[in-house]
Amino acid sequence: MSIASTTRYADALTAAQAVLDRGSLRDRYAAVRQATMSLTDGLSDEDQVVQSMPDASPVKWHLGHTTWFFETFILADHRAGHAPFDPDFGFLFNSYYEAKGPRQPRPRRGMLTRPSLSKVVDFRRHVDDAMTALLSTADARTWHEIAPLVELGLNHEEQHQELILTDLLHAFSCNPLKPAYRPYRSAPAAETPALTWLGFDEGLYEIGHDGGGFAFDHEGPRHKVWLRPFRLASRLVTNADWLAFVEAGGYEHPEFWLSDGWALVQAEGWRAPVYWQRRDGAWWSMTLSGMQPLEPDAPVSQISYVEADAFAHWAGKRLPTEAEWEVAARSVTVDGNLRGSGLLRPTAAAGPAGRLLQMYGDVWEWTQSAYTAYPGYRVPDGAVGEYNGKFMCGQFVLRGASCVTPDGHSRASYRNFFYPHQRWQFTGLRLAEDA
Repeated sequence: MSIASTTRYADALTAAQAVLDRGSLRDRYAAVRQATMSLTDGLSDEDQVVQSMPDASPVKWHLGHTTWFFETFILADHRAGHAPFDPDFGFLFNSYYEAKGPRQPRPRRGMLTRPSLSKVVDFRRHVDDAMTALLSTADARTWHEIAPLVELGLNHEEQHQELILTDLLHAFSCNPLKPAYRPYRSAPAAETPALTWLGFDEGLYEIGHDGGGFAFDHEGPRHKVWLRPFRLASRLVTNADWLAFVEAGGYEHPEFWLSDGWALVQAEGWRAPVYWQRRDGAWWSMTLSGMQPLEPDAPVSQISYVEADAFAHWAGKRLPTEAEWEVAARSVTVDGNLRGSGLLRPTAAAGPAGRLLQMYGDVWEWTQSAYTAYPGYRVPDGAVGEYNGKFMCGQFVLRGASCVTPDGHSRASYRNFFYPHQRWQFTGLRLAEDA
C-alpha cells in the first residue's frame, strides 16, 4: 500500500485516531499480542494444526496470519530495510487480500504441517521486535501514517482471538474424546429475571460510529434512520426456550422456515443446535470445558441466521433490525459476560427486571438486516480496503459481543457479519416485535 493510500486511510479513521499516544499504543500492542499467545497455553502442537471444516482455521494459522498483517501492512512499507521473515509466508498466511497476491486456499489451511509451530512463534517474535522498534523510533510523519494501521491491526488480532476459540471449540467437538480447553467454572449465583418487553418510540435516530475512538470503516458514516415504534425482549432467547421449539417440532415444519433454511434442515439433517447432543434422555452441549449438561437459563448459542429467523417466526415475533438494536443498546453500559469473565460460555441473565440485559457478551445477536454499506460509505483505498467492503453481499449483521469477545472490543456501532447458514460461532438471538 502506498504512502498516499495509508494517509487517506488514516484520514478515514479520523485525525483523533492518527495521533494516538505513542507509549499507550506500544503498550497496547504488547498486551494484545501476548493475549493471543496466552490463548495457546495448554494446547499441544497437534491441537494447533488441525482444521475441522473449511470455515475454521488452525490455531497455528491464526498466529501466523495476525503476524503477517503487521509485517505486510506496516513493516514492509514503513521500516527502512525490513526484510520478510520468510518470503513463503506471504503465500501461507494471506487470508483474502487479492492486492497482496495468491494464497493457500482457505479449506486447505490444515495441510500446512510446515512451517512448524515453533517457527511460527519465531515469526511472531521477529515481527514483534521490529514493531516495537518502529513504534519507539518512528518520526512524526511515519507515526501519523502507521498509528491508525497499528490500531486496525490490533483490533483485527482481537477478532482472531475470538476465532481461535470458536474454531478450537469446533475442532474439539469433532474429537470423540470431547476434550476440554479449560476447566469448567460455575457462574456466579443469580436469579434470572422474567422476560419483559421494552418499548422504543417512533422517530428519527442517528446510527453509526460517532467518530470518537477506533471503529472499523463499515461502522460509518453516521446517518439518520426513521424507526417505527418497536419493542425488544429484555433478555436473550434461552436454551429452555429453544428446547420448547425443538419439542414442538420446530425443525420438522417448513412453514416456520425461509426456503434456503428449510433446504439446509433437509440436506444437513438439523434437529437441534450444532453442539447439542441427547444422552440418556437428557440434553448436553459441547463447550470449551467439554461436554456439559445443557443449562436451561443460559442463552442458546451456535445457531444460524435461518434457525434464528425460524424460531422468531414460530414464536410469533421477529428479529430486530440492526438500527433498532443500536438505538436500544445506547441505553446500557458496554459490559457483560465477555472473555475476561473466564467462563467461556453463555450464562443466564442476571440483573434487575424490566431492563435490557445481555446486550453485550454471551452471544452475538442476529438481526434481520442484510450486511451492506451505509449511505455515503466508500471503500478505503489500498489493500486494507478489502477488509470489510468486499463482503457486503449475502451476509447478515450481528450485534453486541460474545462470551469469547475480548473485553473492550465491542461498542454500540460494532457490526459483525456471517452467512445465514453458518452456526459454529457464539451466535444467538433476542426477539423483537412491532409496538
